[in-house]
Amino acid sequence: MMKGVSFLVTLAILALASSIASAYDPSPLQDFCVAINDIKSGVFVNGKFCKDPAMVSANDFFFSGLNIPGNTGNKVGSNVTLVNVDRLAGLNTLGISLARLDFAPYGLNPPHTHPRGTELLVVIEGTLLVGFVTSNPNKLFTKVLNKGDVFVFPIGLIHFQFNIGETAALAFAGLSSQNPGVITIANAVFGSVPPINPDVLIKAFQLDKNVVEYLQKAFAPN
Repeated sequence: MMKGVSFLVTLAILALASSIASAYDPSPLQDFCVAINDIKSGVFVNGKFCKDPAMVSANDFFFSGLNIPGNTGNKVGSNVTLVNVDRLAGLNTLGISLARLDFAPYGLNPPHTHPRGTELLVVIEGTLLVGFVTSNPNKLFTKVLNKGDVFVFPIGLIHFQFNIGETAALAFAGLSSQNPGVITIANAVFGSVPPINPDVLIKAFQLDKNVVEYLQKAFAPN
């Protein structure tokens, strides 16, 4: 009998310890934490210092300019205007950000990942071919989107958007992080600083040395 009681008590303690170890705050513990760079007048929270609430104004939660088309006159024919915590201080600790995506005809937002955020995309104008690739095995999920269509890209997975129309396209995206980050695959692999050893890339991508050297020059930062 005592052994049984002892076992149940031990089990209860382990269960309680487990619940405490796995507990966390699912949301901010304050109404807001407007980001500030001045460490003398702030408290460090979630990667940023908090502005004194008494000094906060409506402008800390305001951003203007997403009505202005981005410049798509580049090699890929697209432009992403990101509104994250660095551009809108009031986003700090709120776990959300926003982006405007402009596409020239046949413009591409190249394969990339957001290591800290899921992306929800809505097409405002044009026709986009979008897709993402799962972790091993690498299955492609792809869809053609038209005006008003919505598509979600799971956190951390490689994805892309390609304007398959003859006119400009526009989309907006919400991301589940105040600073989701972006890793553009080609730039990261062939344009890192310092460069990745060419022998690594030759073997990894099964490419000729001349091709690897060409790509590293093409993607080298200006």
